[in-house]
Amino acid sequence: MTEPTSAGRAADKQRSEKLVHQLVQQITQEPGKFEPYYELATVLVDLNSYAQAEELLMKALGLFAAQPDAVERLHYGLGNVYYAAQDYPKAIAQFDQLGDQLKGAGYLMIAQSHMANGDHKRALAFALTALTSQPQDVATLQVVAENLLALGNMAQAAQYYDQVLALDAQNGRATFDRGLVAMVQGDPYAQYFDRAKHLDPTYYAQGQKKLVDIEKFIQAQHNQKKE
Repeated sequence: MTEPTSAGRAADKQRSEKLVHQLVQQITQEPGKFEPYYELATVLVDLNSYAQAEELLMKALGLFAAQPDAVERLHYGLGNVYYAAQDYPKAIAQFDQLGDQLKGAGYLMIAQSHMANGDHKRALAFALTALTSQPQDVATLQVVAENLLALGNMAQAAQYYDQVLALDAQNGRATFDRGLVAMVQGDPYAQYFDRAKHLDPTYYAQGQKKLVDIEKFIQAQHNQKKE
C-alpha cells in the first residue's frame, strides 16, 4: 500500500466533484427517491464537506419522514457524517435511533465511536452486541479483538484475531496486531510481523510504536518477576 500522489489525489477529487454534479442532477430529476441524497452525502464526506452533507441529510429526513426505510438509512448516513467529522456524541445519537434493519451496523459504529474516544470497555460492549446479529462480519470481529487488545485481555484477543484471519487471511492490520498478542503471550510472533509487513506496509510502519510499547511492557514484567 502506497501513499497517493498529489496527482492521484487531484484525480480522485475531480472524480468526486463530477459525481456530485451527477447526483445533484439525479435529485432534480427524481425528487421522490432518497438514495441519491444518501449517496451525495457520502461523496461530500469524501470531500470533507461535512456541513453540506449534514444539511443535505437533515433536509432529506424532512422530505422522506413518512418512509421508515428511508429514515433509517438517512439516520445511518448522518451518523457517518458526524463520525467522519469526529463529533462522536452526535454520531452515537444517530446510530442509536436505528431499527432492526441496520441495528447491527449501528452498534458497530457506536463501538467505533467509543473506541475513537478511548473508551474501550464501552466500545467492547457495543461491538459484542453487534456481533450477535452479524457473527461472521470481519469488521465487527476485528473491533472486538482490537478493544480486547487495548484492555490487555490477550487470550480472548487472540481468539478473535484468529477468527478474523480465518475469514480474511490478507488482513494486514489484524495480522500485525495478532503478532503483538503473540509477543505478549510469549508465543512465536515473527511470522505475523513478516506477513503484515508484506500485506500492509503502511500499518506495519505505523505499528512500530505499538511494538516498542509492548517490548517495554514485557521488559517491565520481566524485571518485576526478577525482583
